[in-house]
Amino acid sequence: MCDGAGVNAGLPSFFTPSGDGVRLAVRLTPKSSRDAIDGVRQSADGKAFLAARVRAVPEDGKANKALEVLLAKALGVPKSSVSVVAGHTSRLKTAMIACEMEEQNRIVEKFAGF
Repeated sequence: MCDGAGVNAGLPSFFTPSGDGVRLAVRLTPKSSRDAIDGVRQSADGKAFLAARVRAVPEDGKANKALEVLLAKALGVPKSSVSVVAGHTSRLKTAMIACEMEEQNRIVEKFAGF
């Protein structure tokens, strides 16, 4: 499982290795005109997050589910590997991508482009 042992020191600051995958800090904008990842942004307190938008409304977990699908598609992982684990009713969320170490390294490379 992912334990961060093979990850380089230049890790994106919104990306945190965890025992069973990686965690991503995400700011989600629901009810958008399109589903998209808009890149890395920084909050007023200096913390980085991945900015994302979805067309889904923030009702009954629909926007969270749309975020999970969007992240899975962008990263090329199964939808079942992605879940919102914190911030269910907030714009600032933590998404978890369950993966093995090899997959974690590939995800880090994907985020180098954001």
